[in-house]
Amino acid sequence: MLSLSLNSHLLISSPLIPSQHRTGFNPSSIICKSRQFTERGLQFDVGDSFFRQESATGRDLGVLSAALFKESNGSLRVLDGLCGCGIRSLRYLVEAEADFVLANDANEDCRRVIEGNLSQVSRGSGDGSRWVVTHTDANRLMAEYYLQRDYFDLIDIDSFGSDSSFLRTAISTVKLDGLLYVTSTDGFSSGGHRPQHSLAAYGAYIRPMPYSNEVGLRMLIGGAVREASVFGYRVEPLFSYYSYHGPVFRVMLQVKRGKLPDTNMYNFISYCTECGDSNTIGWDQLGQIRCPCNTNVPHSLIVSGPLWTGPLHQTSHLKKMLNLAERWGWISNSSGKSLKKLLELMIDESDPNLPFGYLKMDEVSRRVKLNSPSIEAVMNTLHKVGYAASRSHITPKAIKTNCRMAECLKIVEELQQCSRPVL
Repeated sequence: MLSLSLNSHLLISSPLIPSQHRTGFNPSSIICKSRQFTERGLQFDVGDSFFRQESATGRDLGVLSAALFKESNGSLRVLDGLCGCGIRSLRYLVEAEADFVLANDANEDCRRVIEGNLSQVSRGSGDGSRWVVTHTDANRLMAEYYLQRDYFDLIDIDSFGSDSSFLRTAISTVKLDGLLYVTSTDGFSSGGHRPQHSLAAYGAYIRPMPYSNEVGLRMLIGGAVREASVFGYRVEPLFSYYSYHGPVFRVMLQVKRGKLPDTNMYNFISYCTECGDSNTIGWDQLGQIRCPCNTNVPHSLIVSGPLWTGPLHQTSHLKKMLNLAERWGWISNSSGKSLKKLLELMIDESDPNLPFGYLKMDEVSRRVKLNSPSIEAVMNTLHKVGYAASRSHITPKAIKTNCRMAECLKIVEELQQCSRPVL
């Protein structure tokens, strides 16, 4: 096992702008392959490794958070536990200016590709080593570093499916106040189609709900909350990102010492198929669950949990990410998606007055039996009458709001009446 020094050589630049003119960066050293891609100006080979070009936005978000950490703390040590072809590791080295990156992938056949990509950055040696490639089980690797008390500032675990086995070892191996970037691609569990599976993986019994993709993020955060509590720690999401390809649920967590400051952030949630409302259910309310609409319809109340019911994002962190993205010129990415619009949406979503879930305009139209007006018109009216409201980054045809479904239906009806031509 390679032992790494905690006193890694620091390379701190003055302006925090990604540049291919950094010391030790040599783009010509990469060997040309048949499966090459370019991301944010970095050319890399994927070989036979699993690679999603559509996940570039998730990598952008991770790099921005990593760069902010480096800017605030002066150093950055990264463990990329399931690195694939090594593009995330390369981007952490070049763009976030990580002092050291441990790029690990269990598949030894990827070594040539990973080293070829990372060789664009001078490897260094000894205490000045910039990167190392290993091939072992990620849990075993993290456990070995934990036993050596050799911790990391950022651990990125881009796992497949609902493999939550990495959570506990990652939480134990990241520094306090460090970052943990976790993943789930299990849309079946978040959709409530495998409740026993979600219970085993994340400790949450998930049933079908209209906002299942947001539930997927909350299920993942909740699983991390549960694992962190074993060590007497808590985790707080800095941002939560859903992408429909896969689907992919990615959450950047900050690990802190102590219990959650608000116990209302880890609870059960309910959705009433009769009235359309959602509610948070505390642990002390489990024996008396009922919808405030007092419906007599049997089985109208769907309950899931426990999971994270607090904010999905930290507003201040997202604003710093947006500012940095603008400084770097990262307004959009290679796929044409607007990173600026995404971050602005997430900032709107981080309003503390907004509860979990969202109202799908299709459901609103179905309940009111009318074509719904534009989302902009509905949101403007909600704001005028004093409700919090924002779009959701998860789906374009939905509104996050603290307005009850019944009141929202009235607003939609009134808007439709006002829009009818006078005869």
